[in-house]
Amino acid sequence: MGSTDRLRRVVLVTALVAAVGAAVAWPRVASGVRAGNALLVIAPYRYAGTWVFDDPAAGLRREPFVAGMPEMIDALVKDIPDAEHGFRLLFWAQPFPGATHKLVWRRGDRSGTWYACAELGREGWLCPGLFRYYRRAPREIWVKAEGRRPAGSGAHAGVRPE
Repeated sequence: MGSTDRLRRVVLVTALVAAVGAAVAWPRVASGVRAGNALLVIAPYRYAGTWVFDDPAAGLRREPFVAGMPEMIDALVKDIPDAEHGFRLLFWAQPFPGATHKLVWRRGDRSGTWYACAELGREGWLCPGLFRYYRRAPREIWVKAEGRRPAGSGAHAGVRPE
């Protein structure tokens, strides 16, 4: 095999690997959607009088919860000590083990989406940041709030607490 044929093969294999990599990454890069069937986790905290969160992977910093969502979060974290300094909020568009509340889609508006939580008797608005996680607003979002160290995750020898 000549050097020209080897070079063509190397170029072809490199292009194929790049194409496969781009195809896998494209949904997340193009739309901000996190691909796959996995629970999503953010760590809200209080800042300037409201709940916010950071998610560098989604390009969000101090993204605020507004229009009814802060009150929902207050109710979710009422039994979590020191939640204002940060807690874990797990969410997914399907029921998952341990989920405690369900948000149900009510309506969209020009820039966000309204959800209601029957367990809390409240309604709130999620901003366009939602679309960094989902292509379309899910009909349901299941959630669970927990302390930064989930219950039952006590310190073990050689493991330093957070």
